[in-house]
Amino acid sequence: MDKTNPEKISHDRRAFLKGSTAAAAAALAAGALPRAAVADAKSWTMPNNPRTQDAMQTRNLGKTGYKVGVFSLGGQAALEKPNNFDVAVPIINRALDLGVNYCDTSSIYGGPLRWSEQYYGQVMKTRRSEAFLATKTKERTREGSLRMIDKSLQLLQTDHVDLWQLHDIGTMKDINAVFAPGGAMEALIEMQQQGVVRYLGVTGHFRPDSLMEAINRHPFDTILMALNAADPHHFSFEADLLPLAVEKQMGIIGMKIPGRGRLLSTWTPEPLEVQKHMWEGMVLAPTPGTLTMQEAIGYTLSRPVSTVIIGCDNIPQLEENVRIAANFTPYNAQQMAALAAKAEPVSKPSLFFRFYDHDAAS
Repeated sequence: MDKTNPEKISHDRRAFLKGSTAAAAAALAAGALPRAAVADAKSWTMPNNPRTQDAMQTRNLGKTGYKVGVFSLGGQAALEKPNNFDVAVPIINRALDLGVNYCDTSSIYGGPLRWSEQYYGQVMKTRRSEAFLATKTKERTREGSLRMIDKSLQLLQTDHVDLWQLHDIGTMKDINAVFAPGGAMEALIEMQQQGVVRYLGVTGHFRPDSLMEAINRHPFDTILMALNAADPHHFSFEADLLPLAVEKQMGIIGMKIPGRGRLLSTWTPEPLEVQKHMWEGMVLAPTPGTLTMQEAIGYTLSRPVSTVIIGCDNIPQLEENVRIAANFTPYNAQQMAALAAKAEPVSKPSLFFRFYDHDAAS
């Protein structure tokens, strides 16, 4: 594959798809992808950041064989703001310098111009081998998702991604769409068969039931789920979804660790009128949170997750998060219960993403 010509990548992949659609549909109907079909992808050299082992604890990313640092870089915060190259690109470079070896982004981060993928591309063009690179498709159709991966490859300045994920599976409406004939799952399977993507994943933060249905329908390699100290109080993911993912030996990535800051005692709420205009139906947060960042990260890392992804606004924030990860010691059951109780007064605003009309917002 020509690594320097995105248009040729797209053309070559399209030619392959003409002969692979039927096979992918058959694999989807059977509920599993034959492992032999992805032998070439799995034989690729895994990314390797030589600083990771000395920087922080590593854990297995499920059955992938990849050793991921317990702190990973999210693709939001500074990395989704428009025209923010001077801030975002140094954050990514610094993260790799600090030993971070998993980078998360999505085709919808940063709006239609996909700023997050653009920023990552500026770094990946020279440091691709150091990062396990994950992106996502919010599209629910095969063709829409194929367009998304074409553009992702171009913006990320690479010929493959390590993980391609279904973004924001929230309700059975999403499940029925992606698994339907012509749905996004066909695109994921086709791209894995071709070797454009190495592993497949699913993500979500709204309700656990639909995610449980997804991972029961297909042997995804990873799941990215919202999991913070407020979780036990509303539509809990750790009650049933997390044990199921562990049983399936998936790579489990935790997100929404500080609940967009709302879980943290250092967070300053914006005026309620401003909050109302940010997102229609948003749960308002009139007060600061109750936890420190160390408690928030420690809570999730004390669950059976592979890593946590957190977006950063600046390099000092990134460095502090890496320091917390480097000094992480698991909490015991009594400490975990105490942290969940401490989070309860701000649990609803810290889980704001579980309290809106998901289907209307999709």
